Amino acid sequence: MKTRALGNSGIQVSVVGLGCNNFGILDVAASRRVVDRALERGITLLDTADIYGNRGGSESQLGEILGPRRKDIVLATKFGMAMDDDANAARAARGYVLSAVEASLKRLKTDWIDLYQLHTPDPKTPMDETLRALDDLVRAGKVRAVGCSNLPAAGIDDAAAISNAQGLARFVSAQDEYSLLVRGAEDALIPAVERHGMALLPYFPLASGLLTGKYRRGQKPPEGTRFGRMQRFSDRYMNDANWAIVEKLDAFARARGRTLLDLAFAWLLSRPALASVIAGATRPEQIDGNVQASAWELTADEAAEVDRISAKA
Repeated sequence: MKTRALGNSGIQVSVVGLGCNNFGILDVAASRRVVDRALERGITLLDTADIYGNRGGSESQLGEILGPRRKDIVLATKFGMAMDDDANAARAARGYVLSAVEASLKRLKTDWIDLYQLHTPDPKTPMDETLRALDDLVRAGKVRAVGCSNLPAAGIDDAAAISNAQGLARFVSAQDEYSLLVRGAEDALIPAVERHGMALLPYFPLASGLLTGKYRRGQKPPEGTRFGRMQRFSDRYMNDANWAIVEKLDAFARARGRTLLDLAFAWLLSRPALASVIAGATRPEQIDGNVQASAWELTADEAAEVDRISAKA
């Protein structure tokens, strides 16, 4: 398994990461099988959030599953989404951040978090207040590095300016949606990430499954799949424009003896700012497929052709 730098943090992460959003929904035995296979295959980055698994379930399962192996991985989690029903809470305010990190540490059964990420912007809280709280966590040794998620390019620029001016810990990563079917991050976000020496961590790298090859145009999604369970995802991704791109990408991959899944990973890993492709899994076999997919290195000509195929008007 190859590794890449997590921005300028000094931390190295595997180029395939494990998204743990299914943990806490899966039972602990199923989650354990996925984690065991991930670690066996060399995956070192495990990404969760306090809200995953029905508010705390994912972190709690990871705390139970990892045990002494905790020291061998880069453990990333997030704060800032609703852990209760209080609509007025400021979830990036200093007091909230300090409380949230303690709750995550307790659930994860660890003394430190390698990457602590602001999950979503909080309009109720000034960014400098959030950054000062995060800096205190870094100085206290409870957090090694900090990152953001769903923060627009202007917010990344603002946060970098505040950190530089006040000598605070800087965001080293940005976690945002990015895939062959959702390339909006290229307009402003990725240039901001590159400008500040950060790493990109894409979520939904397989467009919620449309880039796995398991779905076919005009056919009902298989039972138990994300599109089969949650119509909001199928409504979002299963449209004529995306199907036209998927079919061309599938043909491109097959002509080279590869799969659509292979291509989805290979194309992402051809992007210089990207540190790790974080993909969820509910079965160990999915881990095997993701790791195998990461081995394909596109040539410059291949990457350019895939760019052309996947571009939208």
